[in-house]
Amino acid sequence: MVYIVKDSEDFNNKLESAGGLLVVVDFYATWCGPCKAIAPKLEEFQNKYADKIVVVKVDVDECEDLAAQYNISSMPTFLFIKNKQVVTQFSGANADKLENHIQQNM
Repeated sequence: MVYIVKDSEDFNNKLESAGGLLVVVDFYATWCGPCKAIAPKLEEFQNKYADKIVVVKVDVDECEDLAAQYNISSMPTFLFIKNKQVVTQFSGANADKLENHIQQNM
């Protein structure tokens, strides 16, 4: 299940509880068309790689501090975090690129 974080404390708790799993962070906005378009693929990948990844979504309008902390300027932006460190990121609703990044960083 894709988890929607409530605030930065919630986000940090998710990073902590992920342990060595890859955390895929989707910075999105409720009004963003491409964000809505990629959402079903994100669910699909969470189910497909359930034992290897944790998917969290961050609403940039609700969690402005997190968006600023990670310099998010466009949506969707995906961060890939392992052991609480960002390993890579990209922007755009590209499902193939998203899955490639997941596979390369698990």
